[in-house]
Amino acid sequence: MSFSEFTKEDYKLIKQEYDVFIGHAAGRCRSEEELALVKKAFDFANTAHRNVRRRSGEPYIIHPIAVANIVITEIGLGCKSICAALLHDVVEDTEYTVQNISDLFGEKVASLVDGLTKIKTVLDNEDRRGNAYVYPESLQAENFKRILLTLNDDVRVVLIKLADRLHNCRTIEFMPEHKRDKILSETMYIFIPLAHRLGLYSVKSEMENIWLRFKEPDEFNEITRRISQNVALRDREIDEFIAPIAEELTQAGIKFTVKKRIKTPYSIWYKMQTKHVPFDQIYDLYAVRIIYDPKDQDPVSERNEAYIIYATVTKLYRDQPSRLRDWIKQSKSNGYEALHCTLMSKAGIWIEVQIRSRRMDDIAEKGIAAHWTYKNNGYTSENDSEVDKWLASIQDVLDSNDVNAVELLDIIHGDLTSKDIVVFTPKGEQRTVKNGTTVLDFAYMIHTDIGSSAIAAKVNMKLVPLSQVLKPGDQVEIITARTGHPKAEWLQFLTSRHARALVIEYFRNERDAMVAQGRQIYEERLEAMNMKSDRATLQRFLNYARLREVDELYFRIGLGIIGPEDFTKIVNGADNESDDRYIITPGGVGSRRYVMADCCHPIPGDPVIGFLSGKDTVIIHKKSCTVAENIASKFGEKVVVPEWVGTDMEFPIRISVRGIDRVGLLNDITSEISRNQGINIRKIQLGAEEDIMEGYIELLVKDKNNLKSMLEGLQKIEGLQDVLRTDIA
Repeated sequence: MSFSEFTKEDYKLIKQEYDVFIGHAAGRCRSEEELALVKKAFDFANTAHRNVRRRSGEPYIIHPIAVANIVITEIGLGCKSICAALLHDVVEDTEYTVQNISDLFGEKVASLVDGLTKIKTVLDNEDRRGNAYVYPESLQAENFKRILLTLNDDVRVVLIKLADRLHNCRTIEFMPEHKRDKILSETMYIFIPLAHRLGLYSVKSEMENIWLRFKEPDEFNEITRRISQNVALRDREIDEFIAPIAEELTQAGIKFTVKKRIKTPYSIWYKMQTKHVPFDQIYDLYAVRIIYDPKDQDPVSERNEAYIIYATVTKLYRDQPSRLRDWIKQSKSNGYEALHCTLMSKAGIWIEVQIRSRRMDDIAEKGIAAHWTYKNNGYTSENDSEVDKWLASIQDVLDSNDVNAVELLDIIHGDLTSKDIVVFTPKGEQRTVKNGTTVLDFAYMIHTDIGSSAIAAKVNMKLVPLSQVLKPGDQVEIITARTGHPKAEWLQFLTSRHARALVIEYFRNERDAMVAQGRQIYEERLEAMNMKSDRATLQRFLNYARLREVDELYFRIGLGIIGPEDFTKIVNGADNESDDRYIITPGGVGSRRYVMADCCHPIPGDPVIGFLSGKDTVIIHKKSCTVAENIASKFGEKVVVPEWVGTDMEFPIRISVRGIDRVGLLNDITSEISRNQGINIRKIQLGAEEDIMEGYIELLVKDKNNLKSMLEGLQKIEGLQDVLRTDIA
């Protein structure tokens, strides 16, 4: 922030933005009194932020106006939230207090502002003068815990914070690079999953695209270009696909609208990365959304009309049964309801069709706010409890006292990003569980006593062990015994935080014995590995386990939570990235030592992010590396902008290749790489089956230009269809 007198142009800009905003607010407020309160909040914030500018140079008040606009138009919150959005920076950045807000706008608005102020103070790691606070490493995780604690207190605080983060992302080019990287990593690690879980699809998608634009700019620009080209070619074909559907639905007397949707650049990039396919093999680029107004406003009629529409469109076009997704019968945990099917158009392209009622579409776009609006207006469906169940599960984790903040952040992140599957009880009741859930996790989910006394189970009428991982559609019956009790080995396969906590708590009654057993195991394993049992080694174990108490460490070793594989990692220093052999030391007074992370293998020319390790070492990751996202989201104070220059070193990369096999193809590939490009091949693993050749090649390249030249050369080889850079395992 900076201070300088506003000009006429500044006041003109403020008025323009205000006029648009107040038009939106007028449509959202339920009375003249509410609208008057919103106007009062704007006047107050406008006075408080007078002559204050953002990094972009524009008046600071533009930011609260933009946040309030997002709160109205993209999230759908009401008067008190609009006021809180306008006032959300006043207490932190001016001399006004929460009590001042309460006196003028009421306790609820003040409570929302107070929650947002606390989040901002600790999350941004800055005071009002722009000076960085010095925090212990775990505090950034503590900050996220404070955010999540407001979910059950008043979820509107988190929703307004998401609006605030979205606008900060929209203007992130004005941030210094190190802070930009920190903010984008936090956004990807926590805020994007939060937006997804709270059902804010448009907010989530926009944040993802902004993340990609700054983390992988070349890929973002190329994908955006390809989308534009594709749309120009396919737009008429999509319209021709829609026309018969619209005609049939009109004749059937269904009230509806149809929208066309193109897959976002981020979702295309993510699929290319995870499936290792080029752009041309993304077959679900297009979607058509049918939004209908039910004839009768009750859940059964609403649902049945969706199936009628599905029957209508599948009479017109061939569908792909394996791609049918029914989230009407069983909604997603964020409340999302829709029926998805994939149809083959007359032009020969697969198009996803999404069928939603008007209510379902509101919830899909505006998430939890719309969900609760309908609920408060008297509309209830079978799926109403899913969001509430998820909020309760989050609260269960937050209330736990036996994990530290960093562990808790990982648990929450895992919960936010996990996918759900549907399984069934013996009576046929549907239960939503996380993908990867075991039979024993399911038993504990039903009831603590059932989990603790479980001895086996039947899945689809077949006897299975408690460690069996459930699959979608499984029917599960738990077998219990009166003498059954938790066993320490259960901790090796339980995935549920709740179930693991119950098992650990059971053994706390035997804590002294477990501590003694753990100490003995610790010393015996170190002796077998020729390691000294000294204070330095013990500290390495405590750091690895993120613990402070030695007895708690021994307790976890005794239980088997910290096992032989963990010992190997700690003793061999696998957690110490400075052992990586790709090290650059440019030289010069005060120069830093740059270490190339072996999780993502960055090369010169890649967008990279650096993390301080010690006084003079910087670990270099690709900006889009998931490990880097994890680190930056928790330890933002370690983020630095790498300043290393060109080097004669070569760096490892892997390319995946696929094509039609022929005599001499391998020779052409190796000749292009070694002879024409002068690149050293380290390893080749290629195979052919039914005339399709595929596999990978590991190489040493000097920089991204070197790699690009080689890829362009390979793509010209006859029969070679796909050539992609992929991560080294």
